[in-house]
Amino acid sequence: MGACEHLAAAGRAGASAGGCAKCEKEGLPWVALRVCVECGHVGCCDSSVGRHAAKHFAETGHPVMEAAPDGRWRWCYAHEEYG
Repeated sequence: MGACEHLAAAGRAGASAGGCAKCEKEGLPWVALRVCVECGHVGCCDSSVGRHAAKHFAETGHPVMEAAPDGRWRWCYAHEEYG
């Protein structure tokens, strides 16, 4: 793994409130939540049925998500790399 420029440049999202709004709207359960460090969008992880964090990346190009609510780690969808 190389040094991902997205992870290096990304700030921190901070704690998120609530859950995955799209899962709630669709009546889907989620496994865990991710917060976009660029805009604060909360989406469900790739282990969830909706995969809304990944869909957010596909729709917006915002590559870095942070584990919610604790922010212990970040993931870059563009480089498939943890930070």
